[in-house]
Amino acid sequence: MNRFQFVADHQDAFEVKRLCELVEIERSSSYAWRAAAPARQARAAADDALAAEIRGIHTADTTIGAPRATAELNDQRPAGQRVNHKKVARVMREHDIRGYQKRRRVRTTIPEQTHRRVPDLVGRDFTAEAPNQRYVGDITYLPLADGSNLYLATVIDCHSRRLVGWQVADHMRTSLVEDALNAALATRGTLDGAVFHSDHGAVYTSRDYAGLCERLGVTQSMGAVATSADNALAESFNATLKREVLQDAACWPDADTCRREVFRWLVRYNTRRRHSWCGYQSPVAYESLNAATLTEAA
Repeated sequence: MNRFQFVADHQDAFEVKRLCELVEIERSSSYAWRAAAPARQARAAADDALAAEIRGIHTADTTIGAPRATAELNDQRPAGQRVNHKKVARVMREHDIRGYQKRRRVRTTIPEQTHRRVPDLVGRDFTAEAPNQRYVGDITYLPLADGSNLYLATVIDCHSRRLVGWQVADHMRTSLVEDALNAALATRGTLDGAVFHSDHGAVYTSRDYAGLCERLGVTQSMGAVATSADNALAESFNATLKREVLQDAACWPDADTCRREVFRWLVRYNTRRRHSWCGYQSPVAYESLNAATLTEAA
């Protein structure tokens, strides 16, 4: 209870002047606070209505926070009724609505086993002027209840953050990352002239993978050994996937469930999930909008 409310609650039993002196506020401020009560009630009712809208969005996707909730709300509203992200954040905080936050992280990279040296062509600059110019990729483990793991290999476009290629398998052999890169080829049609950036995992430094990159016209790039920041975009993607799919669970119950849920999230990530990098559009929508803009400019 604040001091103004205390005065209002006890004004019938005690003199307002004495109450204000007791709680150290001006009497004029107390009267102004009482006069503003209808406006406060109206704001509280508006906040409750907004919280109900946010809960509806949050129920459909419990992982979203204030920025993506704001984007969803504004997509559903007329232009003159847009809501500010700070207000959404405040209402979510006051009504205990929050996106999911995960705690754990596990290192899965197997150190380089060859003497082949690949330069770092990215330098922690995970941007590109257009699609199909610069990619990052990584392998992450997907834990199962029986103690085993599945493994996910990714190929992510730095321009739009779109996942253009991936593969899930029960092993970490070179064919895992080769299949992911071939999936990216199927999505783009060609990878000729693109740069692919990864860590120094043994599969990425293998002769077979280097041969595939050479045949596809892909230039390899690698960050420093044992430095996750040099591949931060791929690391962040992996963390987001596990945080939003597993949430409080430690693992998937079985391989089939894991494959199904991961596939569903990956498709949603590309086509529906709002990404802050893309101005809270999905990666596919971001690419389409930029392509249309470039066509109009031409």
